[in-house]
Amino acid sequence: MTTDDPAADPAVDPALAADVDACCRLTGEFTLRSGQVASEYFDKYLFESDPFLLGRVARAMVPLLPDGTELLGGLELGGVPIATMVSTMTGRPALFVRKKAKEYGTCKLAEGPDVAGRRVTLVEDVITTGGAVRDATNALRAAGAVVEVVVCAIDRSPAGENPLADVGLEVRAVLTKAELDAVRAG
Repeated sequence: MTTDDPAADPAVDPALAADVDACCRLTGEFTLRSGQVASEYFDKYLFESDPFLLGRVARAMVPLLPDGTELLGGLELGGVPIATMVSTMTGRPALFVRKKAKEYGTCKLAEGPDVAGRRVTLVEDVITTGGAVRDATNALRAAGAVVEVVVCAIDRSPAGENPLADVGLEVRAVLTKAELDAVRAG
C-alpha cells in the first residue's frame, strides 16, 4: 500500500509520478464511467501511447503482482497495452478481457488461454469506483478463474478506501491520486 506522501514511500518513484501527472492529467468537466462528474481526468491513453512511459509504468507494476499469478487479465481497452507490456517483462501469459462477450466467432469474454482453475491478476489503467473491474471479476469467476487482486496504474478512489472490497478484490496501485496530487503541489 502507498501513502499520501510519495517521498515517504520508497516504492513510489516521484519522477514517474511527475511524468505521468504531466502527461495525462487534464482539467475541465468530465463524466466518468461511473456517471460521476469530475473536474480532473487522467487520460491514460496519453501515457499508454508513449512506449517509454508505458514501459516505466509496467516496470513499476511488476513487483505488485502477487505470487502465483498465472495469467495477466488486461481489461478492455486501457488495461490491454499495460498487460501486454507486463506479460513481455515477466513471461506470464496475457489474457484480454472484453467489456462483454463478443457475439460472433468464439463468443468469448476473455481472449487468450483458458481461465478455469487459474490465478488471474487483473490489470487496469485507472480505477475510480471499480465498475469495469467488478464486472470482469464476476465474469471471470463465473468462468472458473481465481481472481483476488487487481493491479492498476492509477487509483483515483478516495484515500484509504477499497472500491472493490464488496467483491473481495485487493487493489494494488502503481500511483494513487494523492501521490499524483503531491508531486503537482511539490
